[in-house]
Amino acid sequence: MKNEIYGIVVRPLVTEKSTHQSQTRNAYAFVVSCDANKAQIKQAVEKIYGVKVLDVRTANRKGKPRRSGMRWGTTRHWKKAVVVLHEDSRIDLF
Repeated sequence: MKNEIYGIVVRPLVTEKSTHQSQTRNAYAFVVSCDANKAQIKQAVEKIYGVKVLDVRTANRKGKPRRSGMRWGTTRHWKKAVVVLHEDSRIDLF
């Protein structure tokens, strides 16, 4: 069970937008597993960081086309989750 939780949340997504949202809206962005649903993401973030999650918004991101020499390929597809926390909860890594 513990490995499943850590497999759902891949890493925090630290960008200018996510940093601004963490300061103004108490919302944090994460890269999550592509087959994870909102309930699993909520449960994983609550257990890993010990916070109260109010809302989860997800977006599937398509990989970008890239060239390596003469060949064309794409980067990986990935899923982004924006997690809104209760006003008393904070995550300190942002």
